[in-house]
Amino acid sequence: MTKGDVTKQGVTVEERRKPRDAVDQILDQWHKERPDLDLSAMGVFGRLGQLSLLLTPALEEVFTRHGLRRGEFDVLAALRRSGPPYTLIPSALAKTLMLSRAGMTNRLDRLEAEGLVERRLDPTDRRSFHVALTTRGHRVVDAAVTDHAANESRLLSALTPDERETLDHALRTLLQTIE
Repeated sequence: MTKGDVTKQGVTVEERRKPRDAVDQILDQWHKERPDLDLSAMGVFGRLGQLSLLLTPALEEVFTRHGLRRGEFDVLAALRRSGPPYTLIPSALAKTLMLSRAGMTNRLDRLEAEGLVERRLDPTDRRSFHVALTTRGHRVVDAAVTDHAANESRLLSALTPDERETLDHALRTLLQTIE
């Protein structure tokens, strides 16, 4: 058999030489039982699911080191990304983070108790308030995002720059289609 020849399972010899994983074993079983089905999407979703299970703890470990939960980091990061004066209204934060107002209130309560954010009355409308990063919150989120970016790079280090770009493009296309 040459490189481009196809095996009975519809897989090229070249593909057969690639490292195999647990998802391949599941797909092999399905191919045997249901050769009539196109299972390529199942492989993609299986790997995405496995990656999520494996990557979530690796990402959250960084936040924990900085005394944060993932959701708290997200709030601090949204404030930090907003630029000076690092202040947003709660509804804008909730929309950015796709959270209910109740969920946002709980996060803000925890972050305020830790001295990472403060609520300030809106001087033009005393019925509303703004959420602002404190100096301590600014330091914590900057340190956390530095470690987070390094951790993400480390987690993707098995991919070449071209593979990362291809993966990023494919995921962006998929997200835009689904959204």
